[in-house]
Amino acid sequence: MKALVTGISGFVGSHMAEFLLNNNVEVTGTIRQRSRMDHIRHIKDVQLVECELRDPFSVETLIGEIKPDLIFHLAAQSFVPTSWNSPIDTIHNNVAGQVNIMEALRRFDLASKMQVACSSEEYGHVEPDEVPIRETNPLRPLSPYAVSKVAQDYLGYQYYKSYGLPIVVTRTFNHTGPRRGENFVTSNFAKQIADIEKGRKPPVIHVGNLTAKRDFTDVRDVVRAYWLALEKGKPGETYNIASGTCYTVQEVLDLLLSYSNVSISIQEDPARLRPSDVEILLGDATKFQSETGWKPEIPFEKTMRDLLQYWRDQP
Repeated sequence: MKALVTGISGFVGSHMAEFLLNNNVEVTGTIRQRSRMDHIRHIKDVQLVECELRDPFSVETLIGEIKPDLIFHLAAQSFVPTSWNSPIDTIHNNVAGQVNIMEALRRFDLASKMQVACSSEEYGHVEPDEVPIRETNPLRPLSPYAVSKVAQDYLGYQYYKSYGLPIVVTRTFNHTGPRRGENFVTSNFAKQIADIEKGRKPPVIHVGNLTAKRDFTDVRDVVRAYWLALEKGKPGETYNIASGTCYTVQEVLDLLLSYSNVSISIQEDPARLRPSDVEILLGDATKFQSETGWKPEIPFEKTMRDLLQYWRDQP
């Protein structure tokens, strides 16, 4: 079996590659000229292809050569604050890449199963009586990134209905773990703590909004969910991937600080606050669990310990 992983050098892509290789799947991954290779340097037996997903010709050539059985479309501009600074680039990057892949599948008449990695950010503004959030909840996106993911979500459905492409959309709630980019809140806290422990910065941790509530799942549980989405999920359907448990950002910070012996103070940084923030994202993954049997297996405490250790281990 052959799988294509777009964005293989990223956080989720690298874990996806490891999972697939452990299941004896032949893996090809897309990278770009400026891709950082740190996350996949240790991974052997992966074919890496330089491909600009926004270029239709490059994508068509890639799909025609590989003819993958499975596609895990993970490549995206995925950092919400960046989407405020570069809204059109975020939307173009995320939408064009997916359309080019689907168009290539259509032209070659391939029956490749495709998973589209969308996001709980699509739900955006959520009323108190709408929690936990089900797939039927209205989409009220609150950032350009979220809008781009709504577009990806609906395009997946449209290409399934219009052309019969076997596409499964996953709306994943917050996920974290080793290799998470330092821009993301859990990883940013862990890196700051590790840097303080190494004496690289003063014992002050800089924070943004600590009241936001998030549903965190370990990335290693998430990539297993993506596999099951294509193995047991139904094409044309959308599935929440979530733990069903909520933590405030303050609780996440407190947990990480509890793993350190250094005395660290907390300071709010206005630059870390967003123009608008989603107050609560708590997911209901009942639909996905009932159809695939998936459930998270890694405790949040282990996820946070592993994440902090990852940053401690960085040179």
